[in-house]
Amino acid sequence: MVGITSYGAYVPLYRLSREAIAKGARGERAICSFDEDSITMAVAAANDCLNGIDRGTVDGLYLATTTSPYKEKLGATTVAMGVDLRQDIITADFAHSLRAGTAALRSAIDAVKAGSAKRVMVAAADCRLGTPGSALEQNFGDGAGALLIGDSDVAVTVEASYSVYSEILDVWRADDDTFVRSWEDRFAATRGYLEVVREAVSGLMKKFGFSPSDFAKVVFYTPNARRGMDLARSLGFDVKTQLQPSLFDVLGNTGTAFPLMLLVAALEEAKAGDRILLASYGNGSDAFVLQVTEQIEKIRGRRGMKEHLASKKVVDDYKQYLIWRGLLPVEPRKETVSFLSAPAAWRERDANIRLHGVKCKACGTVQYPPQRVCTKCHAKDQFEPYRLSDKKASIFTFAMDYITFPLLDQPVVTTTIDFEGGGRMQCYMTDREPEQVRCGLPVEMSFRKLPMKDGIHNYFWKSIPVRT
Repeated sequence: MVGITSYGAYVPLYRLSREAIAKGARGERAICSFDEDSITMAVAAANDCLNGIDRGTVDGLYLATTTSPYKEKLGATTVAMGVDLRQDIITADFAHSLRAGTAALRSAIDAVKAGSAKRVMVAAADCRLGTPGSALEQNFGDGAGALLIGDSDVAVTVEASYSVYSEILDVWRADDDTFVRSWEDRFAATRGYLEVVREAVSGLMKKFGFSPSDFAKVVFYTPNARRGMDLARSLGFDVKTQLQPSLFDVLGNTGTAFPLMLLVAALEEAKAGDRILLASYGNGSDAFVLQVTEQIEKIRGRRGMKEHLASKKVVDDYKQYLIWRGLLPVEPRKETVSFLSAPAAWRERDANIRLHGVKCKACGTVQYPPQRVCTKCHAKDQFEPYRLSDKKASIFTFAMDYITFPLLDQPVVTTTIDFEGGGRMQCYMTDREPEQVRCGLPVEMSFRKLPMKDGIHNYFWKSIPVRT
């Protein structure tokens, strides 16, 4: 029996009021902070998914995104290292399609069925850009979803699947495009989304003998809330009782991650015995029949969609959003180092990306960054790796800088934090209100990006106030 053994999600703390984009627009959309992207969100969702699970049991990580920071470099390896998975696992990127999330899901299911892996993590994340002021910009949202696929302790079994493809120019982004393009809505909906997803769902139900009444919930990717309801009605589903809410008013269309995030939202409310229909879209459609087992009750302890959506800060300043996305120029940061060394980044990758300190085998003292000599007992080269990314911490002391990042993140808050169980480190603090920063404030670690140098995307861990 193969299926979903755990789930997780991530929604950024910040929401942009749609009124800030266009007067009279309703609701809000999730937006990445200036130091977030698809890689950092995928790490956050995967960490949520792995809450309480031995990371050493994961045999693969598939990353699905249309907004990878690199055109030629594997994003899945950065995510796998950020999540602190073993090095001898399968890593692969699924890209260039809104359907990449379910393509990765199907590949993970096949890998586990074939026996080439026991557990595979599927993480999908997107932060797409619409032309400033456009309907697409209002419509899009940023976020990530993660599913762990395995053949034991299965919480959601995969009973059937069905796929179709469709060559159509409805939504696209060329290699040199910054913003997503789309054709006229009626054509894109009637000849694209509605026709294609209806074909996939109808084909699935006909092939495997299902009817609309067999499903407790249907989860559809949808370009907007209206089209999802139109699709559900045309297939004979009850919009009020069966269709998973699209969350457009509070989240937006998160692209590749959207169907997985909506599925996570559905699973948070599901009970044993529920059958769920999942369907994606993007030059075709992947449809799945899923059934919830009693194991679902054992994986409830995740932030998932519900807690992330409840924890938010609304941004009403459209200019601030444009600066965060790099669409408005800002004064260059003041710094003395203007280059990044690939050999140095390689040497420090465990400390910087995995956030590994060391623990002394002689006296148990935890140190960060890793050292050769214990600061307490002075034993030399007697250490074992020690993961700090999942440890609780509190602020020991802090400083605020009003010069380094004008407009982008002022003031810059640098914290010295103490981890529960030992260990101290210095790092930037993000997602914070300066007036609330204080010594003793509980914090947690969040994987973030640092300013890009010489075409290199640089990642590190920052502290954030505990999201509640």
